Amino acid sequence: MARRIIGVALGALLLSSAAIAQEVAVTPLAAPDHFSTAGRETGLGPDLWRGTSPGIARAVIVLLATKPLSPAGRGLASRVLATGATGPEGVGQDAGLAGARVSALLAQGAVAEASAILDRSSGLDRSPELARAAAEAALLANAPDRACTIAAQLATGRDDIYWLRLRAYCQQQAGEAGAAQLTFDLAQSQARDAAYGRLMGVKLAGGGNPGPASLRNGLDYTLSRDLSLDLSQAKASPAVAAALERGLAVTTAPDDPVLADAVSLVKSGQPDAATLARLTDRAAAADGKARPKAQNAALIFAALGSPADAKARGELATYTGAEAKASPSRMLALDLAADRKLVGETALLALWLSADAGAAGLPTGDRVRIIRALKAVGLDEDARAYAAEGLAAQR
Repeated sequence: MARRIIGVALGALLLSSAAIAQEVAVTPLAAPDHFSTAGRETGLGPDLWRGTSPGIARAVIVLLATKPLSPAGRGLASRVLATGATGPEGVGQDAGLAGARVSALLAQGAVAEASAILDRSSGLDRSPELARAAAEAALLANAPDRACTIAAQLATGRDDIYWLRLRAYCQQQAGEAGAAQLTFDLAQSQARDAAYGRLMGVKLAGGGNPGPASLRNGLDYTLSRDLSLDLSQAKASPAVAAALERGLAVTTAPDDPVLADAVSLVKSGQPDAATLARLTDRAAAADGKARPKAQNAALIFAALGSPADAKARGELATYTGAEAKASPSRMLALDLAADRKLVGETALLALWLSADAGAAGLPTGDRVRIIRALKAVGLDEDARAYAAEGLAAQR
C-alpha cells in the first residue's frame, strides 16, 4: 500500500514538473527595451522617463532628428537621449523610435554616444530604422567600411532607396564597378535624386564635374568628401553640421563687465542678489535702444534662482520687452510636467520649444520659463546652460 502511495505521488510530481517545464518553454520573452542602453554616463537615473507621456516622447524624439537646436538645447538633448533608462510605456520596445533616438543624437553631434548605443543593440539586421541610424553614424564618423558592413548584413528592407544608394557606393568601393552601376541605375529609376546622381555618377565614372558638395546626410557627406569638394559652401543638415563641428559651441564672455560676471556666476550655479541688483541698475540706466536687452539679462539671471528682494521684484515686474513666442498649450504642458517632477517629460517639452525656436535660440520670455522648469525637476546643469546662453546673447 505504501509503495502504491509513493508511486502515485511520484507520478503526480513528474506530471507537475512536466507541466511546469512545458509552461516555461512556451512563455514568450519580453521585448527588449532599446532605451535602456546607454550612450554614456549622464548623471541621470534609470527612472528618467518615469511617467513620461508616450505621445510627447514620440513627437519630440522624431523632431530632434531633423530640427536644429542652439548649443544649450543640443547639450540637453544629448544628455537625456544618451541616458540608459527604461523608456516610456510602449516606447522602449519600438525599434523605429529607437532608430529615431540614435538619429537625434547624431543631429546633436553625439556620434560617440550614438555609436556606443548601437554597438550594444541587438537586431540591427532586422530593423531597417536602427540599421540606417547605425550606417549614418558610421558615415559621419568617417568609417564607410563599417556602414557597408551594416548594409550587407541587413535582412529586411534591403530594397528601400536609402540602402540601394548606399549599396551602389559600397560596391564601387569594393571594386565591383558593374554591380555598382546596375544598383545606381536601379536607385535612380526608383527615385531620381539630382544631388546623389551627380556625385555618385562622377565617382562611378572616375572623373568629371560633380558640381557643389551636398551635406544632406552621411552618404552625401561621404561622397562629397571622397570627391574633395568644398564642404564649407554646402548647407548641412543638423546631423552633418553637428558632426563637422565636433562638439558644442562655447559661450564666450561678453565685453560688458556686469554681463560677463553674470555669465560666470550662472555657469557656476551661484547667482546672487548683488549681481541681480547690478543688472537691474544697468537696465534702469540703459537708453531706449539698449534697454530691452538689459532687461532681458536681469530676467534671465533672476529666473535661475537669484535671490530677489522687494526692490528687485518690483523692477522686474515693470519690464515689458521680454518676447515670448511659444504655444500657450505647449508651455502649459511644460508647467504641468515640472509640477509633477517628471524629469524626462519636462526635458522633452523644453526641447520641443527649443526646436520650434531653431538654432538662433529662444526669445527671453520662453527661455525664462524653460530655465525655471528645468531647475524645478533637478536639471540644474541644463538650466545653467540655457541661462548662460541667453545672457551672452544680450551683449
